[in-house]
Amino acid sequence: MDKTSVIFGNEIDKAVVKKAYKQQKKHLRKFGDDRNTQYHLAAVDNPVLTPAFGVKNLVLSKNPLETLPPKPIIIGNIRMGFGHYRISMAMASAARSMGYTPLWLDLNSFPETTCTKIIASQNELYSMGSRLSQKSRLFNKLYWEPLNSEGFKKITYNACDQAASELMTPLFNDLAKDIPYVATHVWPAQAAVHAGMKKVVNAIPDNWPMGLHLSEGALHTVQTPSCYWGYRTLRGMDGKNILKPMGENDILYTGHYIDHEMLCNIEEDCKKRIERAKNGKAIRFLLTIGGAGAQGEFFGGIIKTLLPYVKTGKAALYVNVGDYRNVWDKFLTAIPELARLKGDGKCTEHFENWEDTRAFAEKALNAADESCDGVHAFYHKDIFAAVYCTNVLMRACDVLVTKPSELAFYPVPKLLIRRVGGHEMWGAIRAGEVGDGTPECATVAEACSIAEKFINDSGYLCGMCGHILNAAKQGIYDGAYKVVKAAAER
Repeated sequence: MDKTSVIFGNEIDKAVVKKAYKQQKKHLRKFGDDRNTQYHLAAVDNPVLTPAFGVKNLVLSKNPLETLPPKPIIIGNIRMGFGHYRISMAMASAARSMGYTPLWLDLNSFPETTCTKIIASQNELYSMGSRLSQKSRLFNKLYWEPLNSEGFKKITYNACDQAASELMTPLFNDLAKDIPYVATHVWPAQAAVHAGMKKVVNAIPDNWPMGLHLSEGALHTVQTPSCYWGYRTLRGMDGKNILKPMGENDILYTGHYIDHEMLCNIEEDCKKRIERAKNGKAIRFLLTIGGAGAQGEFFGGIIKTLLPYVKTGKAALYVNVGDYRNVWDKFLTAIPELARLKGDGKCTEHFENWEDTRAFAEKALNAADESCDGVHAFYHKDIFAAVYCTNVLMRACDVLVTKPSELAFYPVPKLLIRRVGGHEMWGAIRAGEVGDGTPECATVAEACSIAEKFINDSGYLCGMCGHILNAAKQGIYDGAYKVVKAAAER
């Protein structure tokens, strides 16, 4: 079905369509054409996610897909940074709690396929742009910010992606068309629709409506009311021109996409945070470095600011560098006091040992356990451990320090640093509306100042915990459950 020339009843300019298929032919020349290749899949255990919530990885196999476990649901995703993986984990966690077996289908994990080659190429460009945007203010102002806020917003951008995603369908040959399917990036959603999957949900990230995220034929879910309005009307996706809207059955407001484990413990975790703040215990800051490895300047400045408080027992510091060991090594080189703490045995490295990380997170959940104070660094080469590390530490931390991307929607007090891409600005705005995060800090000095406020005045942390509890009662964090339910009933 042609989804490039017409999108939700809106005809796309013929020049744009021609450009889209010219780009498709370029992909075929560069990456090969495997549309007639018969790929088979197998469901295998994942060492990190299977114990956590029963996830099975879908991998290539020489034999056709065997009988699937009862109540399967496919989580279609790609690794592009950490955000889409984290949202996928939230969906898998919710699905497991509802009796489903999540099947993990990462379209960026099959290097022999045209599909993965296209995605990997685009991912490399996006990661490079993200890092460069943090190094060059001119590049960020003149190119990166406009691209991420207005360039990706255009409905014509979607037309080009639709043509590319037509080449991603061979990986779906083994899958029954009526299996519930949740995509946490638009390409897996578009590819599934092109492949004839019947129960596709396109779980849209962020809080800024963009044509990039459209996948006609799927149910679009959004996390905020304002996002619902923007997508339903396709507002601003063709400049000042008013477009034909989506149908009522094409879109659903769900709330934030959050893991089941966090939601069922939200009251107890907030209670422990309030106790630590009011009783003068160390305030635990969790710094999480995203998949693009950007913003070292911000994190380095915050670490320098917090170390004196760590030494006096007023703060604790958890640093997850994901799968970027070099980021931690740079911190040790740039911050002599951090290196001295490591030399004195007061900075613990939890590297490449998932069981150790899990054990530390469980221990840290004890509000009175001061053995989890000090500095703790986390690095995992395995991508699943690298991403999920933040999730298991989040429950035990008091303040999450992050850019306003997918983590801006999580039910934990947040110090939000400068965005990477204009679309992320709206994540900070949403956190401000809910009351569970700070405004976006434009400078290192502002971020450091707010970090000190969390330490010196318990009202900031306790106030955010109160807003989190109120939001939870309103169902604002129930989005993942509603997405799974929508996919099953679609």
